[in-house]
Amino acid sequence: MRPARVAFRPAPMSHPKHPFRRMWHRLADAFGRFLNGLLMLSVAIIVLPVTLQIVSRWIPALPHYIWTEEMARFLFIWMIMIGAMVGVREGTHFEVDLFPVLSPKVAAGFRLLGSLAILVFAMVFLWAGLEFTQFAFNRTSELADLPLWLIHVAWPVTGLTWLVFLGERMLDDVDILRGREVTRREYSL
Repeated sequence: MRPARVAFRPAPMSHPKHPFRRMWHRLADAFGRFLNGLLMLSVAIIVLPVTLQIVSRWIPALPHYIWTEEMARFLFIWMIMIGAMVGVREGTHFEVDLFPVLSPKVAAGFRLLGSLAILVFAMVFLWAGLEFTQFAFNRTSELADLPLWLIHVAWPVTGLTWLVFLGERMLDDVDILRGREVTRREYSL
């Protein structure tokens, strides 16, 4: 019988008890809660311009606010992107349960494959989104005269956020495939 050499090795970087991983989990949790609050706030804010548009169409005495259409469109874009960020964080975006009952290792392998596919989209969003934002950097919207880069920056921010959240999940799935016990599997906010 060979002596166990594991006791003399330092904990590897991918171990869930490593300080870097604990800090990453805490920061990702805090950022996820912030995004969830921001999503709720954007839903509450979008009610105002949409309500003004509807009311001004049916009541002739009220002026027609032109800026409300652009404001609603821009808020809607950010709502979609923030919702996609939260969906990746919670593991509900881009995932379909084809095989609901699997062993932890097989499920981690399938999640890892799905995460690799999302990783490709995250890189495209980040790279193309940066070019998209640079294109709009000195441009403004037609009606409200808002800087368009504030809208276009949603794509690279979404890609970067997906990378952060996917990295956390992928490291946990790799730990499961290696046979390590992962104490944290829920990513709910």
